[in-house]
Amino acid sequence: QVQLVESGGGLVQAGGSLRLSCAVSINIFSLTAMAWFRQAPGKQRELVASVPRLGTVWYADSVKGRFTISRDGAKNTVYLQMNSLKPEDTAVYYCNKLPPQAFWGQGTQVTVSS
Repeated sequence: QVQLVESGGGLVQAGGSLRLSCAVSINIFSLTAMAWFRQAPGKQRELVASVPRLGTVWYADSVKGRFTISRDGAKNTVYLQMNSLKPEDTAVYYCNKLPPQAFWGQGTQVTVSS
């Protein structure tokens, strides 16, 4: 299974920015796609953004225009740049490949205060 280590979360005021990183244990271009998910308290985990090996990126409507997913093949790292953060973006953020493997990383907490 692929090892995934998320980092970069924190506490930020509404309107602020954060950049999340996901270190992947294998060549990310050997995977069909990589993605970021999030899970807010009491809610199901949801897909936020994905970047395929080939093709265009995808964003959930709730983050479109504010979040940007990118990757660095040399570092086997996937990023999520989050701008104009809102309190409703508060969640634990996870990365995973697509389709997702059963094993998830520990995630990184993002808290946006109003």
